[in-house]
Amino acid sequence: MRGEKGGAAPYLSIIIPVLNEETLLGETLRSIDRNPETEVLVADGGSTDATRRIAESAGARVLPAKPGRAVQMNAGAAASRGEVLLFLHADTRLPCGYSGQIQAVLNRPGAVAGAFRLGFDDSRASLRLVAAGANLRSRWRQLPYGDQALFVRKDFFVEIGGFRDLPVMEDYDLVLRLRRKGRVSLTPGYVTTSPRRWLKHGIVRTTLIHQFMIAGWHLGISPSRLAEWHGRKAKAVSDPQVTSSLDDP
Repeated sequence: MRGEKGGAAPYLSIIIPVLNEETLLGETLRSIDRNPETEVLVADGGSTDATRRIAESAGARVLPAKPGRAVQMNAGAAASRGEVLLFLHADTRLPCGYSGQIQAVLNRPGAVAGAFRLGFDDSRASLRLVAAGANLRSRWRQLPYGDQALFVRKDFFVEIGGFRDLPVMEDYDLVLRLRRKGRVSLTPGYVTTSPRRWLKHGIVRTTLIHQFMIAGWHLGISPSRLAEWHGRKAKAVSDPQVTSSLDDP
């Protein structure tokens, strides 16, 4: 894992937005290969637990940032030196051989971005169905979830202005804009992500909320109104800490 400045520029910059992720961040960082072709930037939105210490001990470069995932990911992108940016959730682990899979996708004609297939570290049938639906959507409509470790050529990311500072739907908005530049493709490999959101809110309820959020977006409902609605729904299922930009549709 490369965290220091200087030397030849890496090929891949892995950017991880975090806020009090001490429980799962270490395992995520262990899934990243240590090599000079990769740098890891952890954009911390003000953690008060051991998140920063865990990141630093793993060799990542920790960047202080204002809270809000879009802001944090843009901060990581601005500090990055890689040709390709990969945005990784703190509870999502990369598969073996991920770098080669990224290069293979981006070497395809017309490709500007990509993502991995979605998998959960839970074997229940309902979650396998959620993953299958997400992977089908990603393949047919080129609309991966943020959980799927979205990666993009840095020049295209800069060209479209990065993530818009939205309270929700920032990943969805980015992918829609990237699709206008070229293909957003899937790798053959799977990330492994925690099902904590689905289990906390309820699998069926969470899936329905996602679909309502997407429908609302395309109907022109403002992101702030969608965030307000999403927050009320999350509180209704006893979410102890609603973080408006950490739940993807």
